[in-house]
Amino acid sequence: MIQIEHLHKTYRSGFLMKPKLALKDVSLHVEPGQIYGFIGPNGAGKSTTIKVLTGLLNFDSGKVLVNGISPRDVKSRRFIGYSPEQPYFYDYLTGRELLQFYGKLVGLEGNLLNERITWALQLLHADKDWIDRRLRSYSKGMMQRVGIAQAILGKPKLLILDEPMSGLDPMGRRDVREAILELNRDGVTIFYSSHLLSDVESISHRVAMIVDGRIVREGTVDEITDSCGIEYHVRTRTAIAAKDLPEGVTLAGHPQEVICADDAARDRLLRYCLDNGIAVEKMDHKRPSLEDILTEEIARADA
Repeated sequence: MIQIEHLHKTYRSGFLMKPKLALKDVSLHVEPGQIYGFIGPNGAGKSTTIKVLTGLLNFDSGKVLVNGISPRDVKSRRFIGYSPEQPYFYDYLTGRELLQFYGKLVGLEGNLLNERITWALQLLHADKDWIDRRLRSYSKGMMQRVGIAQAILGKPKLLILDEPMSGLDPMGRRDVREAILELNRDGVTIFYSSHLLSDVESISHRVAMIVDGRIVREGTVDEITDSCGIEYHVRTRTAIAAKDLPEGVTLAGHPQEVICADDAARDRLLRYCLDNGIAVEKMDHKRPSLEDILTEEIARADA
């Protein structure tokens, strides 16, 4: 559905129009039917990549295809629904009037348009009395729901969302997550960026991590987190002296708790406990979160 290979994008800014390389050899592939999370710090290149995919920005070099069509070709827009991070809508329209306007832009009219608006609002739990109020009175969360609703009116094959959960309260985030999952079950491919990494972990089939314009990690959540090592936190009934700890095992904050760096260290500790009659009360399987890994990658890039 999305194919990006060796993508480079340069901006020019300042009085001297000095070039700044925003995307550096970016490559990723999104298969049809996937939910694909795109994560990274502010200014890393997430929105730039999304604008390239939607044809809003040109690029210097590389290969970019959306459903087999270059985003430089307007025909690629037929397959895409898009909601930007900070949508700008006409303040004096109501939410419903806005959806009628965008629905007509994608060729809907009459009963089909009204049915599609009702479906989109119900999916996003936006079928409330505020939908008939003017947009200038909307909160950020209300505007976010309307922005996503307009993006799905045409029932696109590919839905591209830039920070879809920004500004939403916990209930709103849950509603948007459920909407994304429901759309995906209906066959929609979803490519989205987000700073809310716990949400990314819970719904994404694959994730790409971009830092300073480069893809630094890509894969399933399990592949990314497993590649950074898995710790085991073990609590024993009696304390083990530091000098007696097997290789790869270190003391934690509690005198009866230790940390095993990997599977082998865990096995050595369990063998030691068995040989010395030490009871193991609890063992937790710990692996780094996407937030831990992203923080480490940002620190490495800044070093």
